[in-house]
Amino acid sequence: MQQHTPIAATATRTLARTPLFPLVLIVSLFFLWGVANNLNDVLVAQFKKAFTLSDFQAGLVQSAFYLGYFLLAIPAGIFMRRFGYKAAVVFGLSLYGAGALLFWPAAATATYETFLVGLFVIAAGLAFLETSANPWVTLLGPRESAASRLNLAQAFNPLGSITGVLIGQHFIFSGVERTPAELATMDAVARAAYMKSEAAAVQMPYLVIGLGVIAWAVIILLTRFPRTAAENDGSDAVEHGVLGRLLRDGRFMSAVLAQFFYVGAQVAVFSYMIRYAQATMPGTADKVAANFITAGLLCFMAGRFAGAAIMKYLRPARVLGSFALVNVGLAGVAAFVPGSVGIYALVASSFFMSIMYPTIFALGVEGRSDAERKLGASLLVMSIVGGAVLTAAMGATSDRLGIAHAMLVPMLCFVAIFLFAWRRAKGGERIA
Repeated sequence: MQQHTPIAATATRTLARTPLFPLVLIVSLFFLWGVANNLNDVLVAQFKKAFTLSDFQAGLVQSAFYLGYFLLAIPAGIFMRRFGYKAAVVFGLSLYGAGALLFWPAAATATYETFLVGLFVIAAGLAFLETSANPWVTLLGPRESAASRLNLAQAFNPLGSITGVLIGQHFIFSGVERTPAELATMDAVARAAYMKSEAAAVQMPYLVIGLGVIAWAVIILLTRFPRTAAENDGSDAVEHGVLGRLLRDGRFMSAVLAQFFYVGAQVAVFSYMIRYAQATMPGTADKVAANFITAGLLCFMAGRFAGAAIMKYLRPARVLGSFALVNVGLAGVAAFVPGSVGIYALVASSFFMSIMYPTIFALGVEGRSDAERKLGASLLVMSIVGGAVLTAAMGATSDRLGIAHAMLVPMLCFVAIFLFAWRRAKGGERIA
């Protein structure tokens, strides 16, 4: 029978009595970073219009964004170990809000590089949010149901993602699209006015988001949250050599690598879904093409709830492997059967991507001390840089081979995830 110290027992009882309002605030974090993540999918298409960019250049939206995750994940983990979950969340929300507010001067000057700086700051804030919220959820209940619980909590993330796409679709996309030939026939003044109006379309949405996120940070700052047993026992204060142990742990590092490939695949698919629809189904307007992202996110949300339920009966690694294998096939269909069949295959792949991030995360941090869990969370969030590297690689592939064949990039990522899940299932797992 597991023994509890008086402090740990007190913390467990406190968590059992957690009032509804603090729980709502915690769940809201999954929603808020979903808004930011999938607004980027709209920005890729919008900035391609506003600045006449190549697919590779437009993909730098995601590169700047996920580079922020990569560079700030370790500082976020150190900050969280020193000041706790709540302080990390408040600081992360503050950065998120500040980055969104940078979009106002960026749009006023119509400077692409300033937009990229704003996206970097937003991502820095999200690194703090994800580094703290994900491990926090795995502590709020029995460890054997950690993967299922994290999948359930992350099911609220697609709601934010859908909201982000709808904001972009209705408040950023103008519905006015000029072909390269049309732009060539416009005089310099008219062309500059068109591009500036397209860049300015992001000002008001991001102003509202920035002010709202900062207000949310103030609410969390003023709210009392219960402490977990791990926070109360102070164990990480005396634990040394944590980073070295994690880096030498093959099981953990394989999770980091799998997360790199997963995030790269997800971001690449969603970032270029509008581009894919318009290129393979000529005449599709950007507002219409954005509906495919919304449909994909609905599938994504359904997959999260379904995955949480399935994992009550099947081991998470087996579910992960099965879903990855299905997506190898769906990405292959998108690559070799472009058009309506291909776009629906991409939409369907969202259902099977849904459980990958939280399941890989839970497999990575399961059974570790609080210090290892916190630093491990930082390394797993750092792996989100896959969104920067592989989205840029997909853009370069698209410029060279076409957007359809660029879907071979996420297909290979799903192969890597399948191999990770197969090895983990074969070697045994402890979380379910």
